[in-house]
Amino acid sequence: MTNTVSKRVRSIQASATVEINALALSRKAVGEDVISLAAGEPDFDTPAHICEAGIAAIRAGKTHYTQLAGIPELREAIAEKFRRENSLEFDPADVVVANGGKQLIYNAALAVLDPGDNAIVVAPFWVSYLDIVKLADAEPRVVATRSDKQFKLRPADLAAAIDERTRLIYLNSPGNPCGNVYSRTELNALGEVLEAHPQVTIVSDEIYEHLCWGEESSLSIAAIRPALADRTLVVNGMSKCYAMTGWRLGYAGGPSWLMREIRKLQGQQTTNASSIAQYAAVTALNGSLDAVKAMADTYQRRSVVALEAVNAIDGMRCEPVAGAFYLMVDSHRLIEKAGSVDDIALCKAILESTGVACVPGTAFGAPGFIRLSYACEDAVFRDAMARIGEFSASFS
Repeated sequence: MTNTVSKRVRSIQASATVEINALALSRKAVGEDVISLAAGEPDFDTPAHICEAGIAAIRAGKTHYTQLAGIPELREAIAEKFRRENSLEFDPADVVVANGGKQLIYNAALAVLDPGDNAIVVAPFWVSYLDIVKLADAEPRVVATRSDKQFKLRPADLAAAIDERTRLIYLNSPGNPCGNVYSRTELNALGEVLEAHPQVTIVSDEIYEHLCWGEESSLSIAAIRPALADRTLVVNGMSKCYAMTGWRLGYAGGPSWLMREIRKLQGQQTTNASSIAQYAAVTALNGSLDAVKAMADTYQRRSVVALEAVNAIDGMRCEPVAGAFYLMVDSHRLIEKAGSVDDIALCKAILESTGVACVPGTAFGAPGFIRLSYACEDAVFRDAMARIGEFSASFS
């Protein structure tokens, strides 16, 4: 018997961030001196009061199936959070809780895309957007941005990319992998373009919402341009801002017509998210943001330290960032200096020579760049940059 896999699966790639981090961890497990700057994960523990709420849920026997879309008290807490922090009005019935934000982003694509349709993906992009569109049998339409413009989508480029078969666009702010944050003015201008194309559903990925600094935060395009609310899915979750990656809990609010289809898809996939994580999330969302703000303040301080360390290396250059915990580093000169073919080869050479794991920009639609995570102690990041600095100097 010949084993075969579908064309759908053959069309996608494994997640580069997951693969590289797994390689780094496997090397570390056998005693190698490895520093991984590849993972998109906070290095903080989940705040204690949230952990206690999860433990209390276990002890109270809240370990059974829940309603498919989430326990009522969590959906109510999410609806109130959207109202309080984002100026968005969602009925709790139009909120869905899932096994991470990724499931909701994937199900949105399955809900609206057909073969022959296309979805706009802004490069550099989170690694999964591209392949999620392919898994929905649609075409990713990649729109490039510029590093000297903070990797932000310009309204003219958006307008030029949309055609009659465009059905979906992903907007991500604060952004992974770039650490960019769209202002109210910028979102308003993009929204004006999208209002002219009623066939386009918007997925607003706000998973890094509170991990940003500056005057403007917690901005949703659906609040800024209310005419878009009936076709915007606002995706968020507990992983990044609350350091709850392992709890696997995402949530979204959106128009009734779309949430109905997302519930239908989830019912045939996983049913409800973890009951324990749901009860912990109620405590998190109804409680103080002090722990989240403390983490954001730390990331802001680290971003300055990380930027200085990167820009001290000959052949690497990065602009200041405004959110998340990543730097997208222009490495074209280092690639040339090291005699590497591309950013993929450069990352392999850096890992082999220095023990530092980073993600090639090609995985994010940005060849010639590499992504570094500064979700680590300053001393660890400085050590990693010192190693890469020695690597660069060896080619002088």
